[in-house]
Amino acid sequence: MTGRPLIGVSTYLETGARWGVWELEAALLPAAYPRLVQRAGGLAAMLPPDDPAHAAATVARLDGLVVAGGPDVDPARYGAERSPRTGPPAPERDAWELALIDAALAARVPLLGVCRGMQLLNVALGGTLVQHLDGHAEVVGVFGGHPVKPVPGTLYAEAVPEETTVPTYHHQAVDRLGEGLVPSAYAADGTVEALELPSAGWVLGVQWHPEMGEDLRVVRALIRAASGSSAPQRT
Repeated sequence: MTGRPLIGVSTYLETGARWGVWELEAALLPAAYPRLVQRAGGLAAMLPPDDPAHAAATVARLDGLVVAGGPDVDPARYGAERSPRTGPPAPERDAWELALIDAALAARVPLLGVCRGMQLLNVALGGTLVQHLDGHAEVVGVFGGHPVKPVPGTLYAEAVPEETTVPTYHHQAVDRLGEGLVPSAYAADGTVEALELPSAGWVLGVQWHPEMGEDLRVVRALIRAASGSSAPQRT
């Protein structure tokens, strides 16, 4: 491949975004996500919710995929009753991102799930979630931080071999692991902080928000994998 790999990043779909004199429905993505991809050496492309039938064709044009953080996954997606502490559903985004994940796994396109993205990866493979987790979001609207410890021999440990403090803001977590997934980092309280799918090439989910920190190693590993992927070459 010549040039920087093209990395798709999933986005929010919000009904009342405001800028200037406008208040309109908008496809939104915190700027930290594309900046992270760019700083790590990739080209960032926003992927707003679309018809899930188009997911395979979309992924076929990418070198890598990031499923971004965001609202809680609908518990109906993993056969659970909604907890009073679970946020409102985002059905269009759930459907689109699950289709993107399925397409990326089928095509072996390198995939990074961030927070919600990791949780959705787990759900896509038949896993379940803890609907509320105390102690991982200290102040509403403010990112915190805590250490995570890599599991030796994993994809994550290859990129980040030492215990590291990471930017965190989440209240849900992995419960039962999806088929084929293995934990690759833990918090001190035993929460699964990263997981991966060894059978599908470069597939990693992290519970934290690398876009809110300065450590580029996870996304640089994604970019390296995307640079060597079987996706069509572009100049």
